[in-house]
Amino acid sequence: MRRYFRAVADAGARAVEFCRQRVAYFGELWRRSLQVRVVVSTLALSSAVVFVLGTLLQNQITDRLLETKEEAAIAATRDSVQVAEAELAGVNPNADAVRARLTSALNQLTSSSPNGDTANSAAGAFEPVLASDSQALAETGNTIHVGQYEDVPDSLRHFVQNHQVAVQIHTVDRASGRTTFLIVGAPFGTANRPMQLYMLFPLTAEQRTVSVVQSTLLVGGLVLLLLLAGIANLVTRQVVRPVRAAAQAAERFAGGELDERMAVIGEDDVAKLAESYNEMAESIERQIRQLEEFGTLQRRFTSDVSHELRTPLTTVRMAADVLHASREQFPPGLSRSTELLVDELDRFEALLADLLEISRLDAGVEELVAEQVDLRPIAVRAARAVGTIARTAGSEIVLDLPDEEATAEVDARRVERVLRNLLANAVDHGEGRPVRLRMAFDDEALAVTVRDYGIGLRQGEAELVFNRFWRADPSRNRHTGGTGLGLAISAEDARLHGGRLDAWGEPRKGACFRLTLPRRQDVPTERTPLGLPPPDADLDPDDLVGTAPSVGDAIRVSVPSEPEEPAQIPPPAPAWEEVR
Repeated sequence: MRRYFRAVADAGARAVEFCRQRVAYFGELWRRSLQVRVVVSTLALSSAVVFVLGTLLQNQITDRLLETKEEAAIAATRDSVQVAEAELAGVNPNADAVRARLTSALNQLTSSSPNGDTANSAAGAFEPVLASDSQALAETGNTIHVGQYEDVPDSLRHFVQNHQVAVQIHTVDRASGRTTFLIVGAPFGTANRPMQLYMLFPLTAEQRTVSVVQSTLLVGGLVLLLLLAGIANLVTRQVVRPVRAAAQAAERFAGGELDERMAVIGEDDVAKLAESYNEMAESIERQIRQLEEFGTLQRRFTSDVSHELRTPLTTVRMAADVLHASREQFPPGLSRSTELLVDELDRFEALLADLLEISRLDAGVEELVAEQVDLRPIAVRAARAVGTIARTAGSEIVLDLPDEEATAEVDARRVERVLRNLLANAVDHGEGRPVRLRMAFDDEALAVTVRDYGIGLRQGEAELVFNRFWRADPSRNRHTGGTGLGLAISAEDARLHGGRLDAWGEPRKGACFRLTLPRRQDVPTERTPLGLPPPDADLDPDDLVGTAPSVGDAIRVSVPSEPEEPAQIPPPAPAWEEVR
């Protein structure tokens, strides 16, 4: 028994799942196909119109048939009343005599057609019923009648006995089956000898006519709906096909096929659409070609200038080093000038190196030298590299690294450069508050976030920070004297690894940059173990002044306020175990 109920439950579940899939498929088709929406809407509206018109037409035909039948039946009944009065004139009030005369009159009505068959032929066949309710007979409690008197409803008898002509549609059960009659009752005779004539006209022919009309309307309505669906599909297809062709052409054009054009056929609106699209495509292609040529010239100019500047820069560097080495022999003002000259040359060399790197990235000649390495020592080296500027800014760098090896197939030099840039920017914008680097990984990806609690980013600036030479506030003092290309190069390095670099920030709540890298170069991923915004996005940065966030067992690269206390900075170590 349990197996039976389980089988029934499984069958029901499969049926529900099948219906759900069909509904989902139709919903998807409804959302994506204009042609389906137009055809279905046309069918729905046409069905409503056809139903209303069919109902009205059927009611009009039925009412007209019954009205014609009723008029003819009343006319036939009047003629039959004349025949019955002539036949029953001077009847003896004796019951047997009355019954005999009623039977004779009934036979006369059945065998003859009044008024030359006019009324009879219009009203159709009928069954007459005669009844007599004379006062003399009423005293005996008997009503004399001939014919199917029991088929006449009591409500109709009441009207006729009150000397009124009445009409009623009534269905009776007979041995041959249920039959619907149009019954017309008419009184005649005298006050002492009242009689009634009931004419039962079967509505079988009219019912067959109504059935034929219903069938015709149903079949005609279905055929009309199919024709409307076909017409709507054909008309919609004529409109949708050029739109689909335009969409496909636009997709191929967006995919890089700049010579893709639409075929122009005729001179209608669709042809004008194709002409407008082709003109737009030609204009866009021309502008793209111009931008590509301009970009190529710009990259070539940057590369050439960067290479040409290396020779004079080397000469100036040599001369500056000689002057800097002899600065103690110069007057104080001249000695300070040599120091400023060396500092600016250092910054100029960094800018030149970044320009050369950008030129190589733009030219696509950079290659990724990836190997399986542990990223924890790379993070420590990057933090150690920015220790000097962190001390100057009064910030503390906190590393939150996993206990086990965080290995990934990466180019260690590029990843270290990315982390160094992110940490330097965080220190520069952290306003003396702690900077936290967090690392996490899963089976597919490894992520590193660098969080500061400084000025943050305004709305829309999270996408602009990766633009070249972009600065949120050009008037603000910088601690690092950066070139403005660090984040742009970092984003390109992340892209070379098959990963991405994202940013989040809010005013006065700090910023967080996230580097996501696939753990294997041949397995790209869209997942990331660390989310944005960070968990402490709602933290008040003022609570961090003079303290560092608690990170449990995380490694802390502490930057002291005085250089004489190097014990808080992990010593250089060739291996991760020594840093631990």
